Amino acid sequence: MKKQNFGRIIMTTSASGIYGNFGQANYSAAKLGLLGLSNTLALEGKKNNIYCNTIAPIAGSRMTENILPQNMLESLKPDYVAPLVLWLCHESCEENGGLFEVGAGWIGKLRWERTLGALVRQKNQPMTPEAVKADWIQICDFENASKPRSIEESIGKAMESLSKIDSDGRVSTNNTSHAASSKATSGFVGAIGHKLPPFSSSYTELEAIMYALGVGASIKKPKDLKFIYEGNSDFSCLPTFGVIIAQKSIMGGGLAEIPGLSINFAKVLHGEQYLELYKPLPRAGNLKCEAVVADVLDKGSGLVILMDVYSYSGKELVCYNQFSLFLVGSGGIGGKRTSDKVKEAVAIPNRRPDAVLTETTSFNQAALYRLSGDWNPLHIDPNFASLAGFNTPILHGLCTFGFSARHVLQQFADNDVSRFKAIKARFAKPVYPGQTLQTEMWKEGNRIHFQTKTQGTGDIVISNAYVDLVPKSDTLDKTPSEGAELQSALVFEEIGRRLQDVGPEVVKKVNAVFEWHITKGGKAVAKWTTDLKNGTGKVYQGPAKGPADATIILSDEDFMDLVVGKLDPQKAFFSGRLKARGNIMLGLKLQTIFKDYAKL
Repeated sequence: MKKQNFGRIIMTTSASGIYGNFGQANYSAAKLGLLGLSNTLALEGKKNNIYCNTIAPIAGSRMTENILPQNMLESLKPDYVAPLVLWLCHESCEENGGLFEVGAGWIGKLRWERTLGALVRQKNQPMTPEAVKADWIQICDFENASKPRSIEESIGKAMESLSKIDSDGRVSTNNTSHAASSKATSGFVGAIGHKLPPFSSSYTELEAIMYALGVGASIKKPKDLKFIYEGNSDFSCLPTFGVIIAQKSIMGGGLAEIPGLSINFAKVLHGEQYLELYKPLPRAGNLKCEAVVADVLDKGSGLVILMDVYSYSGKELVCYNQFSLFLVGSGGIGGKRTSDKVKEAVAIPNRRPDAVLTETTSFNQAALYRLSGDWNPLHIDPNFASLAGFNTPILHGLCTFGFSARHVLQQFADNDVSRFKAIKARFAKPVYPGQTLQTEMWKEGNRIHFQTKTQGTGDIVISNAYVDLVPKSDTLDKTPSEGAELQSALVFEEIGRRLQDVGPEVVKKVNAVFEWHITKGGKAVAKWTTDLKNGTGKVYQGPAKGPADATIILSDEDFMDLVVGKLDPQKAFFSGRLKARGNIMLGLKLQTIFKDYAKL
């Protein structure tokens, strides 16, 4: 199902599993277990267009043929269940994670319901059965009940209660519990957050042109001339040249210095790549790059290192890369499998592509592309390729990545590099020089989903990929002036100045890094980081240079209300005005800090 990026799964539970039934303990437990399995598969399969639902049929069967009257058996025959199953399996059905009772021509959907409940904890007093008894009517009152649909909504009420307790001056949470839990569950404490030595990445028009030729730009295509002729009035760097700027972080031997990890470079695979530009790349430049291990994941068959690389021109962030490196055979040691630091790949739409472009690579393609700095002999030396299990040297995955990005830029942006915002791709299979690439593209708003195949074999070589474009009226080179008009920018700058005086005190109280995504009109227009964890604290524009403890998303207006104390962070979170990822309990500390330092 994952391979074909489509699947429909139907689990069969029963009323005994949902409600219980006298004398059927084992059967009921097994049937309810199927519902839990189905709900989890629905969550895990969604990204691969695999949907899972559960039915509880009321149908006549061999088990009931000697119990129920014949006329009732006829009314409950399976023919009155099958149509629901067929619909849930249809490719146009978007239902996922549902539970349905069905029988005799009737269908109904079930859901959980929860009372508003009652808060029974008191300041400096134990929680007692008497307190539970006193509020029992309210605990069981289903008037104005909520209908939770996810585990996040399940724990959300408890988190909201913790906020109320704290704001009422009652019992506070244990500030050490999260740190202790994190330390207990992670075997890569020394690696996560490790910063590689900063490095410079200089280039001229020559390197930019060499890269463009390496990813298939050609004088045969008149619109490609802007990428391969420095005298062109619109000479530009291809946006994906941004990965070349950052690749020294994984080419220069820095991986061997990551503490807590023993890396066999012969077993390192490039799994996925994310690139985001904050402005078009200059035609020539000298950028300073900072690389940090954002996270380490254990996938069982291997480890995944998430390497974040930030590239600056002076103090201005120009581009951000995330390299996902797979260490074959190093997993299975009990680490976590997922992370909120991952720039997720996204499944392609379930319909015919809106556009398809094909292009044949040269037999010299890998030899040409390696001149941009990837000297791995796997791509040039037949003997080395043979040792790695390939008949001939293979093409660099990032070369195919560059071809695909060019196709999207050509098809949907008329080669306008100022409209390129970001790209994410997963490397699925190798390509051999000389093969023909076929890029299939789907437009959904400003996001262009794509996958790349090799013609002839039909193999998908890049999967679950997308390019985010900026609308024509809102190009990237206008973003800085828009950001300057935000009220929040003035506040962040003032916070930075205040930290010069009170930084040590704030760092001691908070001990966390916050990444802020500021929106305007529903669109993200600026990113800021408040580092209240390291040194005396600092504030800078752009994403966090290392792992952020919490990422907060809210509008420019709501940010101002939050800072001056008009908006409660927890109320904003539960009303949807403020969105957060990571350790959301840090919102409690954030509220305290803003109360103490709100006079900005």
